[in-house]
Amino acid sequence: MKDIKKVLVLGSGALKIGEAGEFDYSGSQALKALKEEGITTILINPNIATVQTSDNIADDVYFLPVTPYFVEEVIKKEKPDGILVAFGGKRR
Repeated sequence: MKDIKKVLVLGSGALKIGEAGEFDYSGSQALKALKEEGITTILINPNIATVQTSDNIADDVYFLPVTPYFVEEVIKKEKPDGILVAFGGKRR
């Protein structure tokens, strides 16, 4: 992890309030852990009502749909060293 300075996290928060809180909690904890390691975090999350998008959780937040087009555009701009996806939740 020493070579990793910046990561892009694809937000896994719920799409509406009260939905799938375990995704939001897990994603928020992942962002906090990365920051503790000194890694800059860039978050893409379409939902402004998740903890992940609160001030000081991620270094930068993009309120965009998590689609190939928007993810590619953020990658071009931010040039992250890695991309992290799918924190928490349960399988059905």
